[in-house]
Amino acid sequence: MFSKDRWSEILEALNSNKLRTFLTAIGVSWGIFIFVALLALTNGLKKGVTAGFGDFATNSMFMWTQGTSKPYKGLPKGRYFNYKIDDVAAIKSQIPNIKYVSPRNQLGGFRGANNVIRGTKTGAFEIYGDYPEYIKQQPMDILQGRFISYSDIQTKRKICVIGTGVVKGMYDKDEDILGTYIKINGVNFMVVGTFKMSNSQGDDEQDASTIYIPFTTFGQAFNRGDNVGWMAITAEDDVTITSIKQQVFDLMKFRHKVDPTDERAIGHFDLSERFGRINGLFTILSFVGYFVGALVLLSGIIGINNIMLIVVKERTKEIGVRRALGASPWMIKSQILQESLVLTILSGMLGVSFASFFIWILNVILDNAGEVKNFANPSVSMQVVFTALIILVVSGVLAGLIPANSATKMKPVDALRIE
Repeated sequence: MFSKDRWSEILEALNSNKLRTFLTAIGVSWGIFIFVALLALTNGLKKGVTAGFGDFATNSMFMWTQGTSKPYKGLPKGRYFNYKIDDVAAIKSQIPNIKYVSPRNQLGGFRGANNVIRGTKTGAFEIYGDYPEYIKQQPMDILQGRFISYSDIQTKRKICVIGTGVVKGMYDKDEDILGTYIKINGVNFMVVGTFKMSNSQGDDEQDASTIYIPFTTFGQAFNRGDNVGWMAITAEDDVTITSIKQQVFDLMKFRHKVDPTDERAIGHFDLSERFGRINGLFTILSFVGYFVGALVLLSGIIGINNIMLIVVKERTKEIGVRRALGASPWMIKSQILQESLVLTILSGMLGVSFASFFIWILNVILDNAGEVKNFANPSVSMQVVFTALIILVVSGVLAGLIPANSATKMKPVDALRIE
């Protein structure tokens, strides 16, 4: 391995037919390039799709009410009902393995009519009535001040926490924000905090154009009473929300006199189930990437194997001379194996370099193009690079093994007879 003469012979052998060496190397380089590029593209697609979930706890679901589809206990079909704040306590106390239950109400929208006034400025924003637990389900960075507290809930304080889009629309640059007042649908609220989403990749404008106020204050100020628009429910880490959501539905149907077999009365969106399906899909796509990359790489390795067989055939007399001068079969075999390894590894690392350049170019294009829906930051981990390196070493040995064995099986006398 460390013999200068050995390396000189390897380089001379590779340089003796440059075109053949180049074409052989292309097969391996292309295989590694496809292998790394496919995994990078799969990761980019996965990051883009999962970014749609934001940072919201994926072991969660949203639950709301819909019209009943069956009559029950004298109540008619098509009846509408509302969750109440007491339902939250019932879920927490009667359903095991529930981590958080956040009742929520909403007012307005960032693309709707203007609902916020400050001085001469007006704007349309999404107003949410929430409990303090919600920040644990939907992580956000508090830039100034604080989030809603239980003290705010109990005393029904008219305070609010505003997003960066609200700050931009309602305040001048470098203006003090905390302690100021904004008017929401005619009711004054004091700003106690500003925030931005920790990983706002979905609808950035919507995330930034949000105002949070205490749930109890929302009910009092906007005449919602103890009604709950919908709930965000998160299960404990060791239990999926999918496995316990039916218990929650059954409890709510019982409390609101809904037929237990009525599938339409309660609407929900199961983030855990949806996230699991997406992960399963990308597991399959990753397998396809490995499989296709391996097949393309195999074709390159077969090419190297064939070329090494030709090289052994061309150097039959040389091998005979070496054997006649006392070279052992292992010395001949190691020479062939080392040539195969060098050609394979150099070709493979060239493919890794091209793949890295391709990924870099792709990321530059994405950065300049701005947000691309369902695709973001294609990349591969160092584990993939090390896996590729191991594949190259194993492939190099396998590609050279048959030619090496063929070379050592020749008798020196027979090898010297060949012209």
